[in-house]
Order: sequence, then structure tokens, then C-alpha cells
Amino acid sequence: MSAKFILSIDQGTTSSRALAFNKAGEVLAVAQSEFPQLFPQDGWVEHDADEIWQTTLRVCREVLETLGAENFAGIGITNQRETTVLWERATGRPIAKAIVWQDRRTADFCHALKEAGHEPMITQKTGLLLDPYFSASKITWLLDNTKGARARAQAGELAFGTIDSWLVWNLTSGGAHVTDASNAARTSLFNIHSQQWDDDLLALFNIPASLMPEVKDNAADFGTSTQAVLGVALPIVGMAGDQQAASIGQVCFQPGMVKSTYGTGCFVLANTGAKPAKSSNQLLTTVAYRLNGQTTYALEGSIFMAGAIVQWLRDGLGLVETAADTQALAEVANPDNATVLVPAFTGLGAPHWAPDARAAFFNMTRDTRREDIARAALESVSLQTADLLRAMQEDMQSAGLEAAPRLRVDGGMVANDWLCQNLADICDAPIDRPQITETTALGAAVLAMLQLGWFDSLEALAKNWSLNRQFTPKMLADRRRQKQSQWQAALAQVLSDRPREVN
Repeated sequence: MSAKFILSIDQGTTSSRALAFNKAGEVLAVAQSEFPQLFPQDGWVEHDADEIWQTTLRVCREVLETLGAENFAGIGITNQRETTVLWERATGRPIAKAIVWQDRRTADFCHALKEAGHEPMITQKTGLLLDPYFSASKITWLLDNTKGARARAQAGELAFGTIDSWLVWNLTSGGAHVTDASNAARTSLFNIHSQQWDDDLLALFNIPASLMPEVKDNAADFGTSTQAVLGVALPIVGMAGDQQAASIGQVCFQPGMVKSTYGTGCFVLANTGAKPAKSSNQLLTTVAYRLNGQTTYALEGSIFMAGAIVQWLRDGLGLVETAADTQALAEVANPDNATVLVPAFTGLGAPHWAPDARAAFFNMTRDTRREDIARAALESVSLQTADLLRAMQEDMQSAGLEAAPRLRVDGGMVANDWLCQNLADICDAPIDRPQITETTALGAAVLAMLQLGWFDSLEALAKNWSLNRQFTPKMLADRRRQKQSQWQAALAQVLSDRPREVN
């Protein structure tokens, strides 16, 4: 290896980051740039796709300059999934704001498709539920609500992409319109069994096939950055949606291994091996990764609000100045306070899938302080995780698989020791925090390393993983049951009180 580093692009929901990794998985440089979240109407969440690209470009250039562009061998990309961009092929200009994965504007459309009986077909082909979360209904909305878009799409003038495709298009100066199997699997348009865009699904959502990118393995040749754009020609050789990338970074390569990532949302993935496992608990069957044409599947549970709850405490309520403040507050909160937060700010994800549910606090009294609110916010993440793990264990047992009796965690929130201990207590399972917690960006870098031949197998990659700290359950069983009971009562009220969402 003449070049020492991989440039890993981690394009997330609230910021764009670039990191430099060496072969040992160590971070040598990092740059980050936040960008605004746009909320034009209730339940709508948008991003400016050009702003995503400019912030990504800026952080990439900063990292390349820090270590010297000549020392980089290739690029890996990981990204917020499902977020939908349509752009002009001729100019590369987006035709509208990007619709973010959290956006709920297509709830009525999805409800109508569900009432018409289409969900079983969608689930059978894609492993997904019929929900506004996924890209398909967002594409339909953009085509129907952007002037001239449908006619231009049918004429082949437009391109669709999730954020990975959008970044590659820009990095290659429009030379590549591609995605990978893990991102494709999150659109509701990709058949995870045939590993192709599905004609029936495209027809159902009234989406021209000409919009769609080419689907590649996760370690593949996705194109080359141009000198004019990045200042250096580097092969783009690894790509995965953020949660699959985190699973790869956590080296969850054996069936039954489970990881949970705590970023804007929380996402639990369990490797189920070469065969897709069907869920009876409204979990998603998805692509974990595809290498050398061989697909490995996963079960996934998605929680829409995790780190975003802490961001709300900081930016929405002004209760904390920094996210780190929540640990100190939780540690001094009244242990007998029964305040419960159901964080359904943008609906509830798995295993409930209630897009019209809304957030609520329960059991608040005059004695409730900001410390108790901060603790309830963090506990809501643990309680949602416990719900997912129970559902996942049931589904895996039904598929003849045994889930690992521990959870590997990563993401920005796991720097909080109180949260990690609370996860162990509420989930009644050991929580393993790795030495390198940048697992999402690491997963993208690892895929690039595989494609470049730095490693010859997944087993060789797995030797790089090391434990930082294990958190073991300390909470008494009666206390855990009490917490679970309070949570279930609050959850039941949120689910029973909701009206169907109207847009």
C-alpha cells in the first residue's frame, strides 16, 4: 500500500463529516459541518440537497488537506438512508428540496395504498412495511407536486437518488448514477430476493424506471472523484447506508450478532445470514450487505428519535447547553420520580409503526425538575431499545436463529456512560461499547479497504474490533419491571389516543 488512508464520508441527518482511517481502523483526521433542518409544515422535514453537497465537499477537502491528498487510496461513503433527491441530469440541479426520512407528508397516500390491500405485496418483495419512512412515496410526491416533474421524468431528464447516489453524482461530475444494495433495499422499490428494481413496485408508485440508479455490491467500483471537484482523482470503492455500515464497522458478520446505533434515531440490526427472516413483530427484513454478489440479510428495528430527543432538549427547550449535559442531569435526578417520555415527535417506528402518534410526557408533578425530564428522555431510548430486542429475539427464534445475548452499541450517544448503563439495566443484557465508536464511518472505510485488497476476508477484518467497556445489568428485577410497566402504560395511551394523521 503506497497510500495510507481511506477517506470516509459520513453524511448524516444533521451534519456532514469526513474522516481519515488507516488500516487499523484508527481515525487520523476528522472534519464536520452541520446544516439546517427545514420544517415547512407540521410533519414535514426537508434538507437542501445542495447544502448537503457543499458541506460534504468542504469537510472532504479539509481532511485531504490535513493529511495530504496523495496519501489517500480511495473513498468510502455512508449516508442517512431513505432521504430522497430528484435532480436534473443535464445540470445536476435538484428540482426541489430533499424529503428527509423522518418526513410524514405521504401518510395519507400510504394509508390509501394500505387500505387498497397493497402492503402484503410490498412486504413480500422488499421486507418493508408500507410507511412514509421509505423513499418510494416521497418520489411519487415530488413527481406529482413539482411543476413539470412527471413529464420530465418520463422523458428521461431526471434522476432519483438517496444521498449516497447524490454524493457520487457530484463527486464524479455526473459521471456515475449508482447506489448500493443496502440503500436500494430501503426505497420500497427494490426486490431483496431478486436483487433488482421491481417493475410491479415501480408501477404501483407510478415511478419511471429511467429515474433509478444502477445497484452495485457494497464493495465495488462506484466511480472516481474528478480533479475539478475534489482536487484529486480517488476511486469510490465502498458504500452502505448508515445502519448497515455501522453493523459492518461493528463486525457483525455472524448470524445472531446484534448492534444498535444511537444517532439522530436508533437502529437495531441483527445479522440473519444468507436467508431473509420474516418478522411477526413489524420489524423490517433488509439487506445487511452484498459482497461478491452474495447477499447477507438482517432484521432491523427503527426508532425515529434518539439523539434527536437530546437535540430537542437543547435547541427546543433550552434545558441543556450541550448534549453531554444530560449525563450529569440524569445522574442527580430523583430516582423515585416516575416521569415518562414517549418521544413520538415524528410518530413511532418499530415495533409499533404509528406514523400519526405524537409525543407526550406522563406522570409529571410539581416536583418534576429538568433533571427528571433529562433522565426520562434518556430512559425513553433504553425502553424503546428493549421493546425492539424482545421483538427481534422472538422473530429470530422463529427463524431458527439465536440472537447473541449481548448488544454492541455505537453512535454519538454512547459516549454517555449513564445511558449505556441504563441500556444494560432496562434491556437486562450486557452492552459492549467498542474502542472505536465511529463505527458508521468505519464501516464505509472497511468496505473500501476490502475492494482495494487491504483485507482478504471478513474474518481478517473482524480481528480489528476491540472492546472499550462492557456495561452489565445492575438494576433490581422489581425496579426493571416497574419501569417497563410505567413505559407500557404511557405507550398504550399514546397509541390509543392518536387520530389518523391528516395532511
